[in-house]
Order: sequence, then structure tokens, then C-alpha cells
Amino acid sequence: MITEESPIRERQLVKNDRCDSCGSEAFVLVKMINGELMFCGHHYMKNQKALNSQSYEIIDEREYINVKPSQSSN
Repeated sequence: MITEESPIRERQLVKNDRCDSCGSEAFVLVKMINGELMFCGHHYMKNQKALNSQSYEIIDEREYINVKPSQSSN
């Protein structure tokens, strides 16, 4: 049986991007008219409803949480 893996897209957020709430690694970038905010998975989930109503774009890379980084991501 042949299985297809979903293509891995390149991350837009890098390891040094930090959550504006707690300083953990950011996995979500929320773009709003007045600026951008970055969140870890926990703080995005905690504020998701309000953020969705205030943003014009959300870059959600939570699928990378707990994924071993590649050597080139340092």
C-alpha cells in the first residue's frame, strides 16, 4: 500500500520568534490593522475567539509544536 505524506511547507515563524504573552516559542502570527502579535499554542487557544474577530490574517503553524527542528533552523 502506498501512502502519501502531506507536503511540508516552509515555516514563516522562526525559532527566535517569541510569544508576546509569555516568551515561549511562537507558533501563531496574528496580523491586525494596528500591528502583529505572536503567540505560543496555549496563549493563541486562550484568546482565539477575540483574535479571530480582530485580525485580517492568521499564520498558524501549531503543527510544528514538538517537531524536532532541522539542523538549518538554528
